[in-house]
Amino acid sequence: MVGSVPWLGMPRSNVARVVFWMSLAMVAFSTMAVSIRALAGALNIFEILTIRSATGLVVLSTLLLARPALRDGVFTQPLTLHFFRNAVHFTAQFSWAMGVVLLPLAPVFAIEFTTPAWVALLATLVLREKLTKSRVGVLVLGFLGVLVIVRPGFAAFQPAALLVLFAALGFSVALVTTKKLTGIASTVAILFWMNLMQLPMALLGSRWLFFTEKLAVGDVPALLGIACAGLLSHFALTSAFRAGDATLVVPLDFVRIPLIAVVGHLFYGETLDPFVFAGAALIVGGIVWNLRAESARPA
Repeated sequence: MVGSVPWLGMPRSNVARVVFWMSLAMVAFSTMAVSIRALAGALNIFEILTIRSATGLVVLSTLLLARPALRDGVFTQPLTLHFFRNAVHFTAQFSWAMGVVLLPLAPVFAIEFTTPAWVALLATLVLREKLTKSRVGVLVLGFLGVLVIVRPGFAAFQPAALLVLFAALGFSVALVTTKKLTGIASTVAILFWMNLMQLPMALLGSRWLFFTEKLAVGDVPALLGIACAGLLSHFALTSAFRAGDATLVVPLDFVRIPLIAVVGHLFYGETLDPFVFAGAALIVGGIVWNLRAESARPA
């Protein structure tokens, strides 16, 4: 008989799977950020996102060819909502990547954690979900956390942080749209159309296929990082949510912030800013409070 973890209310095997998938997701997200930094000297952001979408499209197209059952409904559904989602998501990805290039890595990841707060607000406005006390709390604590991190009006304020905040808002719009799409599309379909639609968006700002001539042999590890981490990060995060409750997944996801802070310190000599950790604690505290309140609500 498999033992359980009483305070989590789930089998130990599930906890182990969540920890495994979240560890993989954190490595993938960190790899993506470091790879973007490494390629930023040779390529612009559009070209980096071209690599991400092109490799993702190749992998997904191969999967659809190999598994005919996965093709069911992929090419026969209305694409207007897909296009809206991908236009917003691409803009958010571009802004996030710019933040990775211009800012220390820890504040980028910390501000990105405001996405669930924006989702709570948008779900109320767009999906007509009830605005509860905990949802108001996650918005207030998220806003306070951002203020602590960016410190507007102080010398430490960096305008580029607004790019990441804009990216978090864009990611939240994409997530709410994804929730609508799940009623008519499979996960494979959503990911396939994401890469197919975002590829020409990225190519518009790149030198088409000729940007590869700017790459050197030393860029191969970063290229592999973009190619692998792009799909792996989302697959691992989704697998973690399937294996366990969000009340376990999200606090583990918070480990991304100190992890990327250490990566930034070791690789780029970035300062370990206590304000980033304080602001991140406020943001994640609100998220965890809301998740616990949501899980306690009657179905």
